[in-house]
Parts: sequence; structure tokens; C-alpha cells
Amino acid sequence: MLISPAYAQAAGAAPDPLMSFLPLILMFVVLYFLMIRPQMKKAKEHRQLIEGLQKGDEVITAAGIVGRITKVDAAYVTLEISSGEKPTEIVLQRPAVQTLLPKGTMKDLL
Repeated sequence: MLISPAYAQAAGAAPDPLMSFLPLILMFVVLYFLMIRPQMKKAKEHRQLIEGLQKGDEVITAAGIVGRITKVDAAYVTLEISSGEKPTEIVLQRPAVQTLLPKGTMKDLL
């Protein structure tokens, strides 16, 4: 009497399980495109940078040290960080190299 038959039938219907998971699925898709995918792209670029290191490249390390590569091994690189009579060299792991600089940058800095 007081409740129309259409409302009474709708109240007893079970919600669609797909519609209840739709917001969770959409949040994962947005998370993937905004966070995971760019992170994977950046990691791939860094891996290519590490594989392409050569003797004579000028680089910046993760610690902020600027140097010229004098020796490249499978897991380590040797950087010359100061020139002169006795050049100072340090040995670093290859993944510690963060940025490849254009040739001649060290001349401007030193």
C-alpha cells in the first residue's frame, strides 16, 4: 500500500559483483599508468645507460661526484675525479653512475 511494487522488487535484488569491484579495478589501472609504468621506463633507460658506459665518458654518480671513466669492468667502473700530476681515481659499482654528461663538461667545471 504505502510502498510501490517497483521499490519493493528493487530492494530484494542482489548487487552485481562486477560493479562492486569496478572502483578497485579502476584504481589499479590508474596506479599502473601514473606510477608503475613510468618507473619501469626510467629503470629501462638507466639499465641502457649502464650497459653503454665506455672509457672516456664523463658522468655524475648517485653521490654527486663528477668524473671521467678510465676503466670499465663487468661490475665496476674507475673514475678519475681530479687531474694533475697524480690524478685521483675511485672505483664504483656500475649502477652508481646516474647521468652521462656531454663531452667536455669536466673542462668547464675544473
